[in-house]
Amino acid sequence: MKYILSFLLVAIVVLPPVFGYSLEELTGAEQAAVLRAAVEPITEVQHKTISPRLLPRHDGLAALVAETLGSLDPNLFVETLFLYHKPSAAEWNEAEQINLLNQLTALSTLAGIQYYSESRKTMRTFYESSRVIDSPANKMPLPDPVFTELPDSLALYARQKDLTFGDNIYRFVYYTNRDSVFFVQENLTAMTAGIIPAVGKNKFRSLLAVLDTGDYLLMYAAGMAKTVSVPGMGDRIGASFTNRAKAILKWFGGRADKVFHRVTPS
Repeated sequence: MKYILSFLLVAIVVLPPVFGYSLEELTGAEQAAVLRAAVEPITEVQHKTISPRLLPRHDGLAALVAETLGSLDPNLFVETLFLYHKPSAAEWNEAEQINLLNQLTALSTLAGIQYYSESRKTMRTFYESSRVIDSPANKMPLPDPVFTELPDSLALYARQKDLTFGDNIYRFVYYTNRDSVFFVQENLTAMTAGIIPAVGKNKFRSLLAVLDTGDYLLMYAAGMAKTVSVPGMGDRIGASFTNRAKAILKWFGGRADKVFHRVTPS
């Protein structure tokens, strides 16, 4: 995909030779203060006229988001920003990155996670099932991959049964760099809400970026789609994307706990 090459070029040429940015460098002092005090993720939802508002000041991430927006031309864009507080300000090193990458590629662990359903006004299962597969054609289940070295980028296919948007095939493309781990999810099959078409094939992208800031991991999630023109569908999907992004951030926070050996209260 075109944006993969663009991102890798930026990652190699533009990024400074450091292992991390401060939170203030990535978000600005005012936003950093809001994030430190926030209990819930900060969110933004935009329809039709799209311009990122929460995007961290990170060259590689900005290039990836711009490339993805340009190729998709979405009419819905949802952003979410949150801080994961490390138990200690451990140096961002390759071992830590490899471990975080392995948590992000553990796609089977998405099965059973919950999100808040605006339409039902209650918690609901997000993915009934989630498995890495060998290819979109064969759909043969594979174990979650585990890496011992840090790749520049890699692609995985997954079959995920979503209780809102059905049983679909996705491509996940992962990127790693000195100070970050990203993935972009793309739908390879059309997404429906019941019997109603919601998002066409290749018309959805979900992005999760994890950026090191020393004391924290800054997590940025973006969901974007070219939705069908059904009255009220855009608002419905926007609310769903927002709550589902929060669920993904909570899922990753639990996975990060394993990296930093944090004991989560039962």
